[in-house]
Amino acid sequence: MLKQMTRRETLLSLAAAPLVKAAGLKPRLRPALCAYSFRNDLQQGKLKYEDLIRIAAENELDGVDMTVYWFPNTEDSFLMPLKRAAYKAGIEIYSISVRTELTKPAGPTREQALVDLKKWVDVAAKLGAGHIRVFGGAIPKTSTEEESAGWVAETLGPAGEYAGQHGIILGLENHVGVTDRSETIVKIVKKVNSPWVGSNLDTANFKTKIYEQIEMIAPHAVNVQVKAMVRDENGPAPSDWDRVAKMLVANQYRGYLALEYEEKAPALEATPALFKKLREVCARHS
Repeated sequence: MLKQMTRRETLLSLAAAPLVKAAGLKPRLRPALCAYSFRNDLQQGKLKYEDLIRIAAENELDGVDMTVYWFPNTEDSFLMPLKRAAYKAGIEIYSISVRTELTKPAGPTREQALVDLKKWVDVAAKLGAGHIRVFGGAIPKTSTEEESAGWVAETLGPAGEYAGQHGIILGLENHVGVTDRSETIVKIVKKVNSPWVGSNLDTANFKTKIYEQIEMIAPHAVNVQVKAMVRDENGPAPSDWDRVAKMLVANQYRGYLALEYEEKAPALEATPALFKKLREVCARHS
């Protein structure tokens, strides 16, 4: 008589399987809102997280990446009403983003970082989010980029295993510090070698050779963000969302394209036009 696999055993078996591209499926980009876009309103108490659900629905978006920095707490008394509000509005809380500093050598500090990240995996699981956006962190003055990248991979390994047990993918964002270059991020993701760890591609965070770096990291993207502007060695310029979308489609990416608004004009005033543009780009390439 065959033994019935437990949920944990099933998820672990999936985690051991290689990543499979969505070959043969029609490209699909889904417009979304990144909560960080409304950071000033959240910080000042002008908006609550439930309001972001309403804004997403009003602008005909599909999902929200919930930046957790301004969560009042992580109790069910806060999380469950937020989850219900999203369900009722037909909006998916598909991701949360958390502060992490993973460039730590083996020891108590790294262990604490792992404990903290596991806590957020539990929160994401309660909200029904399938993705968590994480950050590599600064390169310590006493370390090198290569050594620090190794530390990030060593932390993401067990973190990815725990996340996988809950069906959640960790996306390492290209940001300042150890993840400043796409080449380093790709090395980290390949070293971890887990279907539960990939790249959270922020298409405006690179400061040099932006689109070349996007093209390098696109095959590893598990979540994608766009901004209104990019800034490189040639100065500021509007972000070319269509160019980005073509790269994603070429790499068989099917998933969210979230607006992370960072310009000076108030988000409530500026984002509706950007959301409209985002919807059009997603439709054009889906």
